[in-house]
Amino acid sequence: MTDFAQLADALWRAVTYVSVAQLHLESNPLLTEPLVPEQVKNRPSGHWGTVPGVAFVLSHVMLAGASIDDELVPIIGAGHAGVAQVAMAWLTGDLARVRPRFSADAEGLSRLAAAFPDLDGLGAEVSPSLPGGWYLGGQIGGALAFAQGAALDAPDRILVPVLGDGECETPATAAAWLTGRALADRTRLMPIIQVNGFRMGSRSLLGAMDDDALRGYATGVGWRSSVVHLNAADFGEHQSFRAALVAAVAATREQLPTAIFLRCTKGWSGPTELAARPLLGTPLTHKTPLTDPRRHPDQLATLRQWLASYRPAELFTASGTATGALAEAVQVVKGRVRSHRTARHSSAGEPPAPVRYGSFADAVTAVLRKHASDGDFHLFSPDELASNRLGDLAEEPWATEVLAEEVLLSWLAGWTATGRRGLLVSYEAFAPLLLTGLVQLLKQYRVMAASEKRPSLNLLLTSYGWHNTYTHGDPSLTTALLATQDPAVRVLTPADPSRLALVLDRALYSVGQVNVILAGKHPTDEQPLETVEQECARGLAVWPHISDDGEPDLVFLAAGDLPATIVRPAAVALGRRGDLRVRVVGVQDLTTLGDPAIWPSGLSGAEMRHYFGATAPLVIATLGHSAAVWGLIEDRLRRPVRVIGWCEPAGPMSQHRLAEAAGMDVAGLSAAAERLLTASWAREDRRALAADGHTRKARTTTPAPAEPVDGISA
Repeated sequence: MTDFAQLADALWRAVTYVSVAQLHLESNPLLTEPLVPEQVKNRPSGHWGTVPGVAFVLSHVMLAGASIDDELVPIIGAGHAGVAQVAMAWLTGDLARVRPRFSADAEGLSRLAAAFPDLDGLGAEVSPSLPGGWYLGGQIGGALAFAQGAALDAPDRILVPVLGDGECETPATAAAWLTGRALADRTRLMPIIQVNGFRMGSRSLLGAMDDDALRGYATGVGWRSSVVHLNAADFGEHQSFRAALVAAVAATREQLPTAIFLRCTKGWSGPTELAARPLLGTPLTHKTPLTDPRRHPDQLATLRQWLASYRPAELFTASGTATGALAEAVQVVKGRVRSHRTARHSSAGEPPAPVRYGSFADAVTAVLRKHASDGDFHLFSPDELASNRLGDLAEEPWATEVLAEEVLLSWLAGWTATGRRGLLVSYEAFAPLLLTGLVQLLKQYRVMAASEKRPSLNLLLTSYGWHNTYTHGDPSLTTALLATQDPAVRVLTPADPSRLALVLDRALYSVGQVNVILAGKHPTDEQPLETVEQECARGLAVWPHISDDGEPDLVFLAAGDLPATIVRPAAVALGRRGDLRVRVVGVQDLTTLGDPAIWPSGLSGAEMRHYFGATAPLVIATLGHSAAVWGLIEDRLRRPVRVIGWCEPAGPMSQHRLAEAAGMDVAGLSAAAERLLTASWAREDRRALAADGHTRKARTTTPAPAEPVDGISA
């Protein structure tokens, strides 16, 4: 067998060469003829600066994984490394498996170079469809925590997050170094940090440290470390890095957290200068350093020299197949990076029968203990389990608390990526911190094949602003997620603890979704269970215990436990008048109000008439922003509608005043109903007048006095 350093060198040169070809060439990617301007991209696009370092790490990790007992799983976190991931996947044939036209030959490479950066839906960033892409590119900072979640209770593998030095400045990465201690004895993780000295436009903080400071930083957060310098990628440097890698693997096996700092120059192995202006080791190498080689002869000459420096004739035959040491290296690494899923231990089976639970804590605890008994469940939470009445779960081996929401989300994403089920419980007010990560996860879901669907990512959000202090009121997460119009999103609003138990159970068994469950930890009214099965199956149901028979004159929609508590007395009060038929609909999945062309649970026009009546005005009470509901219903409801939801208070105020100001009390709902009825009847009278020319007697709209009900609990 060829010496390891020769294999690593050949693989590194090939990955880097193919990356440069993707960035700059339109055709002739193997340089089988002299390069001319017409074969160069009209406008080179993409990122170069991180490529040589990421290619070096990937080459070594994938080769090392073939020669040791442990499975090494690289996770690319370094920003803008997608071009290197694609290049490696082209060499190994993994790219052709998901995009057959990019075959591992000359024709496939020509098509790849011409197509980049538009790769038939893969994009130019790190892709989940290719090896190393478990953690999606585009959001920098979450790869370390994601790897920690994926490595949790997975002793058969070592996760290798490949980070950038700029990435280490992000809050999520900085926090993950420390919070990883909470999982340290149950994870095997070996981060490799590329310290090339620069972020996108200026010096990185890690890059400004000397080697002793780097090691001291790692020691301070609980990690052993080594520093490897890289300048030319010669055999000696390959051997030095290989030795550091083998030592780090051995330490990681012994549960000694170990990291490697790879010290290199940004853009190394690329052009050193252009028009007497230095390039190497400057921010100018972050993107393509040659901006227009098609029109500038000096840049074209530099590009020829740059490509030739990797000696492609030693790597590829004229037909584009790997040869020599590269062919041997490719055979070694082929198929080494797999899906890494952990088999799920159970499936949903038949839906459980409804059980009456007296409290939030009883409902959640019962469901989570059931799922934990299956052996593939984990609960993540900030330091709030006790506050959420779930303190008994805090010491369970399948529950972890750290005070860093972004890290927890990445842990959950990594955990579910392995095929296991999990839940993040947090306060609604802090959940907007998770938005960027959730949007990136949704993007990842969109490009994954249906067969790759993971267990859903589940959030249980408590402590609404309606129940809490001035600073703890912010339903922005659900508003923003619904605004994405992503069909994987579900916003679930069970009306009481018994319904919460069923919703949570189903969410934990679901796949390919982002389920956000809103549920109050405070005592709330219990609704009869006769319609529960329909609510779970269809997302909503008419509540007959507070609805009149026949075609309604007015419909209340209650989305959530607090709205259900308020709507009930308001509907009863209006129903006492005798001249109104009032209907109440409990909404368990808010997306049922959306367009079925977008939302899988969206109501059809016929279903809307079935549940809401033909023309009856609607009063919709929701826990979050009214704008979120308006975004769902848009212009689908051809009738008077009023949405009552969260309104940001001008300052601290009592819960009673807050509800009164927003209209989320009996008086507010009743007044909204009366205004809608007046508008609706006036419209009917105008239509009748236009039809028969006679004035009709106006209806009286004086409301019956409502009994005082305090629907807001502290």
